[in-house]
Amino acid sequence: MTRQRGIGIALMLLAIVCFSALDSTAKYINRTVDPLFTVWARYVVAVILTFAMINPWTRPGVLRSNRLDLQLLRSALMLFTTICSFTALKYLQLVENMSIQFATPLLVALLAGPLLGEWVGPRRMVAIVIGLGGILIITRPGLGVMHPAALIALAGTIGYAFFGIITRKLAAHDSSATTTLYSGFVGIVAMTAILPWIWTGMPSATILGLLLVMGVLAAVGHWLLILAHARVAAATLSPLMYSQIIWLLILGYVVFGDWPDRWTFVGASVVIASGLYLLYREREAR
Repeated sequence: MTRQRGIGIALMLLAIVCFSALDSTAKYINRTVDPLFTVWARYVVAVILTFAMINPWTRPGVLRSNRLDLQLLRSALMLFTTICSFTALKYLQLVENMSIQFATPLLVALLAGPLLGEWVGPRRMVAIVIGLGGILIITRPGLGVMHPAALIALAGTIGYAFFGIITRKLAAHDSSATTTLYSGFVGIVAMTAILPWIWTGMPSATILGLLLVMGVLAAVGHWLLILAHARVAAATLSPLMYSQIIWLLILGYVVFGDWPDRWTFVGASVVIASGLYLLYREREAR
């Protein structure tokens, strides 16, 4: 059991490295390429790699969904959050973008009451309010400090919270393999439909290589995430996601020369502390 736990934690940490490198690569690519094209390429590569492992021939019936409406809604939300994240990355620092996304567990806990009947107690509600206050510290609306793209990142975070709720509802109806395929297919169909309007010519060989790397990072990262959760409980793995800010600090400084201001650190600390408290209270309740 201890060995499996160690392997699961190691897999989770590797997944976090992949996702950090994914964000850094996307931000670098977006310097010269439309973020929507970057989203399209991310879906193309990830779907090809996923389909090579999960398909109707190796897993008969994998495309059959018991809740097609939820599958389409979840896939649309995933596409929306990806577009928001990649667009925000063009303008925000890596840490700024991720610090806003760290509010997702807070929003999920807030939405779980009316949507799933999982109401939080007064202590957790206070933690949620404080955590959302941390987002205000990061973005400082009305002060003209943060780029307006912070609102795009926040919209993506809200979308991702709804995505998390739908994912939990779908788990009772469809397998993770079915859900993974639908997410990829819906995204690639939607983005291919608008490709003629965002196409500006063939990217350079370097950008094409980075687009391929980005898709591989996305596919490998999600694969490692699944393997980690198969070995260790989510309550143990969830706090590890906050370690991503360390990698983003390093990559942001080394690759882009970015370093967040002190208020971003303060706001991120508030959001992370609130998220960790929610995870602690959830574990205690269980």
